[in-house]
Amino acid sequence: MKDYNSMLDDLKNGKIASIDVDKNEFYAIREIVIRREEFKHFRGIAKQGGNISYVYSIEGRS
Repeated sequence: MKDYNSMLDDLKNGKIASIDVDKNEFYAIREIVIRREEFKHFRGIAKQGGNISYVYSIEGRS
């Protein structure tokens, strides 16, 4: 499995623009995202075929 914590850190720090996740790995990364303090800043965007693209927003959702 990929090191999603490291990838999420890179996303937060602006080193990468997004993380593309296969639909089969969605629940694995979701568990990691919701445990992070800044989880409301990560946004999962559904793509065709069930894949997800995560991006980081400076303003967290409410």
